[in-house]
Amino acid sequence: MSKVIHKTLYLILVFFVGLFIVSSLFVRAQYNYGLYGDNPIMGTQQWGIFLPVIILLLLTGIGLYRLCLRLNKYGPKVVVPLVLLCSMAIQIGIIFVFPRVPTDDSQTVVSLAMSMLYDQDYSSFETGGYLHMFPFNFSIVLYLKTLLYLFPDNYLVIKLFNILFSTVTTFMIYLIYKQLNPKSKERDYGVLIFAATYLPSLFLNNLIYNDVIATAFLTSCLYFLLRFVREKSWKAILLAAIFLAIGNYFRSIGAIVLIAAILYILLNMRGIGFKKVLGSIAVLAILFNVPGWTQNAVLQSTGVASEPVGENSAPVYMWLNMGINLERFGFWDNMESYQIYQRQANYNKADSTELFKQEIESKLSEASVSDLIQMYYIKIIWTWTEGTYQMDRYGIGNESASGMGRGRAGGIAGSYSYTNGVTDLFQGDSIYRTAVLWVVYVMNFMMYCFIFVRLVRGIRAKQYDEVSLILVILGFIGFYILWEIKSRYIYPVYPLLIVLSYMGFKDVYEMMFHRKLGWGRPSLRKG
Repeated sequence: MSKVIHKTLYLILVFFVGLFIVSSLFVRAQYNYGLYGDNPIMGTQQWGIFLPVIILLLLTGIGLYRLCLRLNKYGPKVVVPLVLLCSMAIQIGIIFVFPRVPTDDSQTVVSLAMSMLYDQDYSSFETGGYLHMFPFNFSIVLYLKTLLYLFPDNYLVIKLFNILFSTVTTFMIYLIYKQLNPKSKERDYGVLIFAATYLPSLFLNNLIYNDVIATAFLTSCLYFLLRFVREKSWKAILLAAIFLAIGNYFRSIGAIVLIAAILYILLNMRGIGFKKVLGSIAVLAILFNVPGWTQNAVLQSTGVASEPVGENSAPVYMWLNMGINLERFGFWDNMESYQIYQRQANYNKADSTELFKQEIESKLSEASVSDLIQMYYIKIIWTWTEGTYQMDRYGIGNESASGMGRGRAGGIAGSYSYTNGVTDLFQGDSIYRTAVLWVVYVMNFMMYCFIFVRLVRGIRAKQYDEVSLILVILGFIGFYILWEIKSRYIYPVYPLLIVLSYMGFKDVYEMMFHRKLGWGRPSLRKG
């Protein structure tokens, strides 16, 4: 029965990955703020660019993989720290070359942290305030307030901590890969180098928000979950539960990982034992909401909040309502849903919930079946194949004083604290910016191709070792079919895509070169 469930999960992900691949042959999902404004774009695939970039990246990948194999003669104690240090150096260089300043929610949370620290101003929890509407963002405000208190008041400090979290994620990607491949005869430094140089993770350190931090904690949770299933160690499940709770505190999508973790543990009940299964699930569930409960208790006891935080916050139905939009297929609806909560319901959660339910029912009844199918199809394809996690806006940025986005009135969001020769080259929709976005987009497409290979090979061999990662990915796919979308929202999944795609790339490489052409592999020596 367990094998049937495993195979079914693999087949479901094969379907979605296949859908991403086939769709990308005909349409291209884009997000380019300088060219289109804050809008999701679906256009016809440009094969004159698409195919050459595929060939270029494939040849580059093969060459780099060959170089990585030569590192097998060096031990992990040398290579791993060196790669991580080099990655950190690159990331530090990026935040100096592209000194993006906070905008939108990023600017809001920084401003709130400074107001709380220097003016003791907690009025944002009052009716109509930002944290009254979105109390889940108090975690990042509290984090920023702490950094501003302990270190010099400078964006660079915050971004340097982003780099530390991003580096932790890179290391965890390598450790997860090794956990899933304990019998590998190679050092597998390739996956480490891939993760260490993955462009979205390098650039999104410029985003002062919760994505990078939450990703580090949730990825760490998955690593210790794998160790628990393999080693049956209470220490491992306790660490997994702690990292999950903190990750969810920073970004409230931890429930997806929690459900995936519980299902993964249940699927391995025979090897773990019934008592440990119950105990581990209890540990995960009990610790999951501890940060939120603690925050609520402290805020009420100190008089900062007069009522339980979240009692009249924006309801989940607001984001579900945003998620149903025929014109923008679930992307940000330009304040329409906000106005229902703020103006029509006067910041009342219960009243706005009823209004949103009516709005959702109206949208579903007025749209035809074909309209809904088309919307959900485009929604899924855009979210998962855009591929850059919107690094154009949130990572690279652009000088707002330089011009206006053609997609909407106003300057381009994401200006710089200073400009230099490189920022000038990346101005607007320049050829350099376009080239980087194409490379990342095609890289994402190729990752899906290699993931597809890995999944099919696993099904044929009846080996389902990566089911823990697949459960999380399927959870994200299902959730963002219903929720408001941004391709940035699936950023916490990129570590899992890297692991699976590297496995698939390695499988393809072995089939194409090592087995058929007889290319030898550098010998593995102890280091």
